[in-house]
Amino acid sequence: QVQLVESGGGLVQAGGSLRLSCAASGRIFDINTMGWYRQAPGKQRELVALMFSSGGTIYADSAKGRFTISRDNAKNMVYLQMNSLKPEDTAVYYCLYYSDNQYWGRGTQVTVSS
Repeated sequence: QVQLVESGGGLVQAGGSLRLSCAASGRIFDINTMGWYRQAPGKQRELVALMFSSGGTIYADSAKGRFTISRDNAKNMVYLQMNSLKPEDTAVYYCLYYSDNQYWGRGTQVTVSS
């Protein structure tokens, strides 16, 4: 089992920045994928960014150029630096860990006001 705890969400004005953090604990494998998805009201959960333990990354088109994912493998942490936030970025952001199985955090709310 893996437990994920997100932090760093909040209310920010359009154009502002937030940094999300996710701490993983439990049975962590060296080779894994960690990242972020988000779900806005009335919409499906969608990919934001993923980072492999090798360092490779995948970004959604909506995140490219504005968001940066990073990891600290020694601490089993993953981060999402979000800049130039837009009202359409408002959503609950979920941390994902994938290795032997897929695990989700409980989510952290990000609200961007116009």
